[in-house]
Amino acid sequence: MRRNKERKLPGRPNIIVFMTDQQVADTILKENPTITPNADRFRNRAVQFENAYCPSPHCCPSRATFFTGLYPSEHGVWHNVEVCNAISRGLFEKVKMFPEELRENGYRNYFSGKWHVSAFEGPADRGFDVVLREFVSNYGRMEKGYVPHYEDWEHFYSNAYGIDGWNEKKEFGRIIRPGYPTYYQFGIDENPFGDRDSVELAIEAIKNHNHEEPFFLYAGVTGPHDPYTPPQEFLDLYDIEDIKLPENFLDKLEKVPALYRRTKEQFKLTEAEHRESLRRYMAFCTFEDYLFGKILDVVEEEGIEEETIILYLSDHGDYAGAHGLWAKGLPCFREAYHICAMIGGGGIVSDFNKENLVSLADFAPTILELAGIKPSINFSGQSLVPFLYGKGKNVPWREEICTQSNGNEIYGIQRAVWNKEWKYVYNSFDYDELYHISEDPREMNNVIHLPENQEMVKTMCARMWKFAREHKDGCTCPYIMVGLAPYGPGITLDYPL
Repeated sequence: MRRNKERKLPGRPNIIVFMTDQQVADTILKENPTITPNADRFRNRAVQFENAYCPSPHCCPSRATFFTGLYPSEHGVWHNVEVCNAISRGLFEKVKMFPEELRENGYRNYFSGKWHVSAFEGPADRGFDVVLREFVSNYGRMEKGYVPHYEDWEHFYSNAYGIDGWNEKKEFGRIIRPGYPTYYQFGIDENPFGDRDSVELAIEAIKNHNHEEPFFLYAGVTGPHDPYTPPQEFLDLYDIEDIKLPENFLDKLEKVPALYRRTKEQFKLTEAEHRESLRRYMAFCTFEDYLFGKILDVVEEEGIEEETIILYLSDHGDYAGAHGLWAKGLPCFREAYHICAMIGGGGIVSDFNKENLVSLADFAPTILELAGIKPSINFSGQSLVPFLYGKGKNVPWREEICTQSNGNEIYGIQRAVWNKEWKYVYNSFDYDELYHISEDPREMNNVIHLPENQEMVKTMCARMWKFAREHKDGCTCPYIMVGLAPYGPGITLDYPL
């Protein structure tokens, strides 16, 4: 039943962010076999950005980018902030998040779900008035200035944590590695990561909100993050006989960094297990789509759909079987960076934006402009608002996407730059990559060593270093042992080859 709510002042929309964890954007494209009826329903009144990417294929740096509108080199978060060898555990001093701006300008902010931005600060420290539920790791909150101790090692490698891999029998969907905990690739869970709880609490907050003031709600689910554990009813929607592995699943990774092959070798799975992994991943996406639908339902039931703008996003992607890989990591393939991105409601004109290269850094300035707030933050991202109302045709826009990774738990400086034609990857730990992605969209043929491509390598290096200078990225050193890129930061686009 629709309820009549007291209306707030015009020009102050409610804003809801529904963010999934590790969902590759392909899963919500119209032609994809993943079942997402609520994303399809939402698309009819939304703009879908089909070329949206995160700056790092990792939860913490990407989430920090979403909340700050800055890149990792500017906000200071590079790794999982809770692991023993993290470079940093939180944001640089004086970095501000957009929810703080919203609260300072009259919004009431609600948080429910996964945070994973800082080890010692939570949502309540960063602009959220009400924290309904915060999904955290086994570590819990750390004190600022915390230095890792030996108990971190014991936490993962004691018998209490299940270190008996050499005694276990191989079971379907499990990976046994002597001396490591058993890795569960997939399973069944009726409430994976407590995502049902996060969304139900968010729904109650919407119902109970006093609509005389605008609200901002962040509902962050943790699925479809591995292990892939959807509820049974969603798995039953998929027949294993219909599951087809990606075209590049059998890629031997012969012309790429050895780390890529070594990573692939960790997934000691049969073809049947790989197919089942994809089935469970797709079913997990369908479950999260179901939860998203519950958010859409309550907005309609409360009669606030015309004054509520909703964003459907993911923090980063998942290889989902591409190149024989799963989850995300240093292999710099599209699937790990490609994120879901739809914005709808509040008079937004439905559209498919296939042309513009969008960054996760763009959503902070977008949200503040939608709220009618002139920010005090100097964002690196650009507002997407012109594209939401059919006025973005002549807006100056970036011509390439640049990324920043210092490794996922293990160190490895990696930077990438790509446009619609070419993609270049600088690997400080191995040789580089160049893909002619307009001809090789599955990124299976590294052509960096071909003589005819050296001019393009120079061009892409120049663009990479230009971005690094603009965003204060000290990812290089002139010393002979570490200055390993084929062209250094002194290169420019008019530099003679």
